[in-house]
Amino acid sequence: MNTGPPPSNGTPNANNCGDTIKKSEEVTPMVRKLTFCAALNSCNLGFDIGVYTGACTLIQDSVGLTDRELEIFIGSVNIFAMMGSLATIWLSDTFGRRNTFRVSAIIFLTGVIISALAENFECLMIGRFFIGLGVGSGMSIDPIYIAEISPPSHRGSLVTYSEFSLQLGIMLGFASLLVYSFLDDDLQWHFMVATGGIMPFAMLYLSTFVMCESPRWLVVHGRVEEAEEVLAQLYPAGTNIQQLVDEIQLGIKQEQQTKINVGLCDLFAASPAMRRILIVGLGAVASQQISGIDPITYYVVRILKDTGIDDKRLQALCLILLGTLKLPFLYLGGKLLDSRGRRPVVCLSLLGCIFATLMIAINFFVDGPNSITLVGLAIFLCAFSFGIGPGAFLIASEVFFTSIRGKAMGLATCINRLLAATLSMSALSTESLVGWGNFFLIVAGMCVATLLFYYMYVPETKGKRLEEMVEYFAKITGDDSIFDMVSQDTHKVTIKDQIRPRENDPLLRENSFIDYNGLTLGTGPSNLYIDAECCTS
Repeated sequence: MNTGPPPSNGTPNANNCGDTIKKSEEVTPMVRKLTFCAALNSCNLGFDIGVYTGACTLIQDSVGLTDRELEIFIGSVNIFAMMGSLATIWLSDTFGRRNTFRVSAIIFLTGVIISALAENFECLMIGRFFIGLGVGSGMSIDPIYIAEISPPSHRGSLVTYSEFSLQLGIMLGFASLLVYSFLDDDLQWHFMVATGGIMPFAMLYLSTFVMCESPRWLVVHGRVEEAEEVLAQLYPAGTNIQQLVDEIQLGIKQEQQTKINVGLCDLFAASPAMRRILIVGLGAVASQQISGIDPITYYVVRILKDTGIDDKRLQALCLILLGTLKLPFLYLGGKLLDSRGRRPVVCLSLLGCIFATLMIAINFFVDGPNSITLVGLAIFLCAFSFGIGPGAFLIASEVFFTSIRGKAMGLATCINRLLAATLSMSALSTESLVGWGNFFLIVAGMCVATLLFYYMYVPETKGKRLEEMVEYFAKITGDDSIFDMVSQDTHKVTIKDQIRPRENDPLLRENSFIDYNGLTLGTGPSNLYIDAECCTS
């Protein structure tokens, strides 16, 4: 049994890593404060979604937009958000996370001001362009910053703060329709949109005077002493700060290596296993939008109005009710996805969406009471919130192995936003051609297709390690070449021979794994060990 030579000075070993992790399990008040600040940015983005849900019909009547112009105005934010997200990759890496928060807030504020003062379609689109850039930038920087300031054992739960903040912002946007309902319609939407400028001002203040720079970004740019000062604030007293810095440096070295070894062309390699991974990962993320969530959310006021709910205050109360119901189901979803598994919870969620959309469709066909449509909308939004909403990106992140995860998730996000834009920019045109009843039948059909996709293609990923998923895809496609790419994750090609399924050893095939710290290979009676240098050389 070869345990290899001890790591050289400055290189984290297994025992020291374990001691450091034990000391840093506690989430300090500073981490919670910074997470709250970053999450406020997501609340800002949610408010934009919520406010335009309530204001879109007011804007259409006030400015005189056609349905086609309204679709373009609402849906185009997703296209502009993609541009903002791509720009943020360079901006945050070059100028830092704090400066990116500032730039995002300034761009968003510019868009809010232009939109609030707009009196025609052209000015609205200019404002929408800036808001979209700000939305894309904020969507990208929030999880990055929270993940980089959080202890590894708590990153998952802390990153979910952004999702809760987003939903809270949506509900506040819904509430703005009620708050300004006493105003004339032509004036009301201007105040609703202008209220969205409060949060960017708050983010400017917080990012300048409260938030610290990401320690990882500081290490990348050679500002190690500053990184140590920040880490000392983020972690409990007694934590080995030098050890944390060494781990960050090692992680950066590994990421640089995988970026060199794996390019975009590798994502579309002819490997059957790789194609299957892409189908599952990209399909899971695309399914989130195929469920119809964006057009239903944006045009819910239009739907309520067409069911006979014309009173603005009643519409606002309905929106607040729908937004309030979503929050506990989002929390429930986080618990169920961890306890019951990804696949069954997402499938149950899709069944709920199918039931709700069929209920709404039938109610439109028979011209039933508007309360049935409201109940159907509530069931749809709640069903989406506990399963397919949070589960889609979670499954994709667990299917893509490390050396392709960054590029694959970027591609998945682009597909998700493109579908969101396409559906949002065609919903009203579809409704005008076939009516709301047939529209919801189409959405139900898309949910059925998504359910079949999950049943036929998507494996359970809960609790599965990297190589377990790789072995699964290699087995069902009969393609072992995928191990050549996975071996790059550990920077030692020979590791592929250790994790390759052994036909003559079923126990090893079922139970073996590589600990991602890179030191141990194996579980149960089939333990193997490798040199520590395999992951540090």
